[in-house]
Amino acid sequence: MRNKRILLGITGGIAAYKIAFLIRLLKKEGAEVKCIMTPASCDFISPLVVATLSENPVGIEFWNKATGEWTNHVEFGIWADLFVIAPATANTLAKMANGSCDNLILATYLSMKGKTMVAPAMDLDMHAHAATKRNLATLESDGVILIPAEHGVLASGLVGDGRMSEPETIFSWIEMQVMKTNELNGKKILVTAGPTYESLDPVRFIGNHSSGKMGYAIAKNLVLRGAEVVLISGPAKMKLSHPNLTLISVTSADQMFEAVEKYWSSMNGGIFSAAVADYKPKTIAVQKIKKSDDGLTIQLIKNKDILAWAGDHKSETQILVGFALETGNLIENGKGKLKRKNLDFIVLNTLEDKGAGFGVDTNKISILDIHNNLRSFELKHKPEVAADIIDYFINFKK
Repeated sequence: MRNKRILLGITGGIAAYKIAFLIRLLKKEGAEVKCIMTPASCDFISPLVVATLSENPVGIEFWNKATGEWTNHVEFGIWADLFVIAPATANTLAKMANGSCDNLILATYLSMKGKTMVAPAMDLDMHAHAATKRNLATLESDGVILIPAEHGVLASGLVGDGRMSEPETIFSWIEMQVMKTNELNGKKILVTAGPTYESLDPVRFIGNHSSGKMGYAIAKNLVLRGAEVVLISGPAKMKLSHPNLTLISVTSADQMFEAVEKYWSSMNGGIFSAAVADYKPKTIAVQKIKKSDDGLTIQLIKNKDILAWAGDHKSETQILVGFALETGNLIENGKGKLKRKNLDFIVLNTLEDKGAGFGVDTNKISILDIHNNLRSFELKHKPEVAADIIDYFINFKK
């Protein structure tokens, strides 16, 4: 996000204190940040904190009485690549929807040359009110991008919808808006990510150390490039949301297979990065298995091979990508998997490479395709690895 110009509008909701974290995230990624605050928001976060973190003066009033200078809302609207109002209170949303202009944020919104994005924050009854729903619908029809409010504990102590999205989520929406391209417009891509858990009993399971970071990075990069993405994810801690992303959360290999079976035929391609368990217990105990002095024997049976099924049901135009994590004979094993599962190319990595594998933020890959092309990459952070994979996907010729 280097040199992207982000304008933040902070209104008078309790969630305003979280904007300090959002500013830090934006600055860390190289964005230029300027902020406008309503006078009411100053009760929740100090303008000094906002100015210090953003490294820019904060606009609050139309007229700065201390300096005698006019705060030019028009210049704010011309400067910004994106205007993000967070938190966006019910009051501010109502005024925006009706074209009111009684503070600096509203004047800037009406002068904005680029896109405006809002992250609503209010109590659950306010969020559910017909007037608020009507105002949000009006703003969306006007082209404003809505970051949905989340379900959770609210300032009133109640639990429900209306909680402002977390700074990491807002950052992700900002990144997807300002960094997106049109390379994959109109394309539908399926991505699998994370591990699968195969239950032994109500409290125990067989699984692996996959975090899902690679698959989520791939899904995010695809959305950034304009694709419609179906992300089928095993248990993972990451969050990813976007209007062009459909997230299907699953636990077991059977559940992942059912989701892949449902969506695969309508996709232009698929990148199967999930670490699916090869085996599952033949029987699942109804009650927790009690410890005994004797050993425990568990009979395992094979899970359905999701990647092989996708390869068997692949159309002539679909591009299918698999992953192989090996501990030895990387290229030889990769060639075998490429052929057996009818892939177009396969992403190879090995636990022998430091910084690669499960749970870490980096990866070192090689890509082998059906034309016997082999390309190796240096150790990189997973978002950069994802970009390399998607570049190969876009340029691949069957």
